[in-house]
Amino acid sequence: MDIKTILIALGILLFVLIFSNNIALFQLAYTFICISLILHIFSLKYRRRDKIFMIMIYLMIFTFQTVYNSTAAFSETNTVFTSLVHRIIGMIFVLMPFTVDGMINRSAGGKFLLPSVADIKVFTFNEVIENIESVKKVIEKGQKTFSKENMNELLADLPRHDSFRYINKGSLTGEYFELAYQTLDDLNVYIVISNTGSPASEIISIFTRKQYNHVSLSFDRELKTIVSYNGGEKIYPPGLNMEMVTYLNKKDDSAIVVYSLPVTREQKKIMIDKIGEINEQGNAYNILGLVLKFSFRPNILFCSQFVYKMLKTADVNYFDRKEGQIKPTDFIELDYDRKLKYEYKIRFNGT
Repeated sequence: MDIKTILIALGILLFVLIFSNNIALFQLAYTFICISLILHIFSLKYRRRDKIFMIMIYLMIFTFQTVYNSTAAFSETNTVFTSLVHRIIGMIFVLMPFTVDGMINRSAGGKFLLPSVADIKVFTFNEVIENIESVKKVIEKGQKTFSKENMNELLADLPRHDSFRYINKGSLTGEYFELAYQTLDDLNVYIVISNTGSPASEIISIFTRKQYNHVSLSFDRELKTIVSYNGGEKIYPPGLNMEMVTYLNKKDDSAIVVYSLPVTREQKKIMIDKIGEINEQGNAYNILGLVLKFSFRPNILFCSQFVYKMLKTADVNYFDRKEGQIKPTDFIELDYDRKLKYEYKIRFNGT
């Protein structure tokens, strides 16, 4: 089946779904696409480990789609309007696995083709059987990560976000900047990476395959001036907000690691001034950028974009990468010239 036929069939499917109020039809579409993509994975010349990872991704997406269907799209409390909106979102979710597949195949120089009947006949599934324990662990992790409680929390938080306009302004107070400027004699800034255990962090870890999925910037070693882009803890709008170490403790194995980076007094002042500028202009958390890898406006960022942008503004960035592609752990893993100095680690469970 060529790509033109796939696109036509997909277009018809999306048109039918948007006017359908049948949960079974949506679920059938999600199931068919998930199975097709998993079969497709076995036809590719990837390493076994990578194939298992891709199966995990498709199963995670399928679980997310299923939970969204049952808790939001077809909720009995929906009005006619909200029901239509949720169906449109559900229709967009149909494209999620194709987007992931496209990203993978572009990097591998291939293209997506649904498996033919002949292809399916030759599948013995020996690889799946050989790796059944690995797949089982993946599914168990996915069930925990995409639990109903986690998904309800994420879905409830989504309306607070906006990736197209500034919704956070002035969340950092004059007291914060007074503390920040008092640190100018400390010729370091502090990069803090954290494993918070929040639902969002757990889901991001599925895609990054990293334990630490949040990064913050502090101007003092005791983290009294720690700041980053985050969800605002339902106190402030998502975007540029001051953080407290206790906010980073959301599960038993939460932890933070602190590194220092030498800077001049002037470079540190440039960063604080820039943060003040963003605070005055307005900002928002770049939730769409986590997938699309770019920002619609200059001050719409996610955490690693923000920290990298501050370092680059002061000309102290020690690696080069597009802002939209930076992961929190890049600040540690790409420190090839050993610019950072390890300071300390906090394990919140005391071990």
